[in-house]
Amino acid sequence: MSKRSWPFLLGGLLVALLLAGVVSNYASSHPDGLDSSLLKGCTVNADDEITGGSCPAQQAKDHELADSPLADYGVRGIGNDFLSTGLSGVFGVLLTFALGGGLFWLARRRGPATGPATGDSGTTTQPAGTR
Repeated sequence: MSKRSWPFLLGGLLVALLLAGVVSNYASSHPDGLDSSLLKGCTVNADDEITGGSCPAQQAKDHELADSPLADYGVRGIGNDFLSTGLSGVFGVLLTFALGGGLFWLARRRGPATGPATGDSGTTTQPAGTR
């Protein structure tokens, strides 16, 4: 990677960390289109718990990783919701950056396996008549 690419890469990482760590806390807490369509036909209370009716959301189950440390857009064990959401976003960005960077590093284009032929003087040799 050229030296000119590093400021761009680090700037993008800084913007992603800022968005994930701070701005993500201001995202809407209302259900998106899929969640709202699954709740049609049911009545819900102020805590978004189903209290009656019949809808597809009643058959919903917890995910197998629902008790993982970064589940539900937060870090388990941190009582402050703002900090918990921000830290989970920062961890997610750093993990994604590390995995993506590692994959690009593994897949990067490598130069030729052998260098150009050199003569006794250490300079590159050229075929006759090509000077």
